Amino acid sequence: MGRQPAATDAEGRATQEADPRAFPKATGKQLLQAVFGLALAAAILVFGLPWFGQTTWTEIGTHLDRLGWVNGLELFGLVVLGLWLYTFTLTGSLPGLGHVKALIVNVSGSAAGNLLPGGGAAGVAATYLMLRSWGFARAAISTSVIVSGVWNVVARMAMPLLGVALLSSTDALPKGVRRGAFTGGIVGLVIIAVFVAILISPHKTERFGAWVHRRFGGRVSAWREQRGKSRVDLRHVLVDQRRRLATVTATGWFPMTVGVVGFLGVYFLLFWRTMEVVGVDLSLGKLFAAYAVGRLLTAVGVTPGGLGITEAGTLAVMVAWGADKPAAAAGVLVFAIFTHLLEVPLGAMGWLAWFVMPKVPLTPDGAPGARA
Repeated sequence: MGRQPAATDAEGRATQEADPRAFPKATGKQLLQAVFGLALAAAILVFGLPWFGQTTWTEIGTHLDRLGWVNGLELFGLVVLGLWLYTFTLTGSLPGLGHVKALIVNVSGSAAGNLLPGGGAAGVAATYLMLRSWGFARAAISTSVIVSGVWNVVARMAMPLLGVALLSSTDALPKGVRRGAFTGGIVGLVIIAVFVAILISPHKTERFGAWVHRRFGGRVSAWREQRGKSRVDLRHVLVDQRRRLATVTATGWFPMTVGVVGFLGVYFLLFWRTMEVVGVDLSLGKLFAAYAVGRLLTAVGVTPGGLGITEAGTLAVMVAWGADKPAAAAGVLVFAIFTHLLEVPLGAMGWLAWFVMPKVPLTPDGAPGARA
């Protein structure tokens, strides 16, 4: 795989940064956040599932018993397939990245995000660390994070709207579900509009960059100088970022779309099979709408990855549509185990794989060098 050159500042000089082989260390605040977030998620699952499902753990357990090892292997296979499909989004957004490394980045970043409230930032930090250690430039990584993030947000916002469209002609929808779906659709359209406007108008991007530099450039440069770094031209940064976004979008839109749609599609298949196994009897359209609501709730940053909140919201929707209450509670719990908790040991394996893989050798001044 072709390597990216070492990062440079606005004047083209090589910049200093931490050893990319260094393993990240959690701060005391991060550990406290992780413990609090996981405790809150556990409390919501333990006490919230029976409450929202209007059932008991004894009744839920009778449906959990239906999940044998054969069904478990099937569900695990769907998880692996979904994670592999998402590597197309990462390789499409970052030219030169292979699918194996993309899978390592994906599971490792997801594990970090699943352990910390608002874990998206932790996932991005893990992504940055790994990709820098393999020689990718910081600008290319930031472009990948932005583009893949836009693809993800738009897809998750559009899903509830699609669920409403599938059901509105045949089923009565709760007012809250309908309102949330339309809100998500509108937000998704706004994101698309802003993203397209940035891509097609370099002149407006330059004008906006000049305004940003006038307002914030001095403070940003002063902050960088305090840390021994050079001053930065924010207008140049934004114009260069727009050019990178346009290039990556033009060349990678198809694999990125295949990755996101394939990942969410396979995970819906996983959701449907999970509900079928534990005995939930709802139409495919209602299951899709409930799944879409759950995927939207994963963005709630109170608990790691929205764990607990996602399951409670999904369960409430299915119960409102007449699903068997203990079965629905068992279904959302099993789905959470395979899509959230299982990613933690998979992520640990990803971190181990990254740790033993070759890294880009360091130059004497500590900056990562290029390697073919």
